[in-house]
Amino acid sequence: MHGETASVGIVGAGSWGTALACAVARAGRRVRLWARDPTAVQFMRARRESPRLPGVPLPRGVEPTADLADLADCAVLLLAVPAQTVRTVARRIASLPGTPLVCAKGIERGTRLRLTRVVAEETGHRTVGVLSGPSFAREVAEGRPTALTLAAPDLALARRLAALLASPAFRLYPADDPVGVELAGALKNVVAIAAGVVMGRGLGENARAALITRGLAETARLVVAEGGRRETLMGLSGLGDLMLTATSLTSRNTRFGYDLGRGVPLAELHVPDRPLAEGVWTARAALELAARHGVELPVTAAVADVVEGRIDVAAAVRRLLARPPAARE
Repeated sequence: MHGETASVGIVGAGSWGTALACAVARAGRRVRLWARDPTAVQFMRARRESPRLPGVPLPRGVEPTADLADLADCAVLLLAVPAQTVRTVARRIASLPGTPLVCAKGIERGTRLRLTRVVAEETGHRTVGVLSGPSFAREVAEGRPTALTLAAPDLALARRLAALLASPAFRLYPADDPVGVELAGALKNVVAIAAGVVMGRGLGENARAALITRGLAETARLVVAEGGRRETLMGLSGLGDLMLTATSLTSRNTRFGYDLGRGVPLAELHVPDRPLAEGVWTARAALELAARHGVELPVTAAVADVVEGRIDVAAAVRRLLARPPAARE
């Protein structure tokens, strides 16, 4: 991890993985971009662009591959696959020596584990970092200014990783609260769905601002219960990511909620072969994790019940509005 030509492996060639590959290559690193689909790899090699981000050229330093063994000499491995596939992928990279860095956002269903813990379990690594913050993939891929948090239990490691991956337009701020960073990144997707519902329902900007604020407050409660720090929520990976995601229809999660709010049936939003909003899976897992700590997550509970078809949007709105205000904010 010390040389100027250190290689970086990106595990997952979706829009986010491709964007990370572009950003890291601009930092002067050699990047191996792994995709499980050999056809996609052939496309990227021939066209020098990703089918997931058309019109964005792949920098010269990006080498697409369908063989995970090609990542064996990489100093760090960035996992940019859907949250619910992280365990399967982590198992496949367990023999690779690079330091794993989770770039997916979510909580594993069933186990209710944060993804860094899932990766640690499957790879045997004691130290697994997390990269999160306000970032739309296309803007990162295009080289537009972006600032993220890179967190690891060891701050010195977080600094070394940040120095390895950062460039002037891709600023990485090291931190030592991976719990707070990871949970903030996971729950903001759930809050974004709720914010999208407010937008689609036409409830107004006041309602959306209140919803986002209450969503941030319940995220903080869960972060603290899991051993993270409340102040982390005031940084890029907390408030910054939430502001971006929950206020723009560019966000898959906000768009999903928006469509729900304007009356699109759930069955029409669960389209085969189309990536589903990550907050759909995260909501129930977050509730189960919160229950273990005795923490209430009313916004998350409403989202979970709606996306699972237990109640409709109108009932969820009525339920949230009927909640008595807390004794203190």
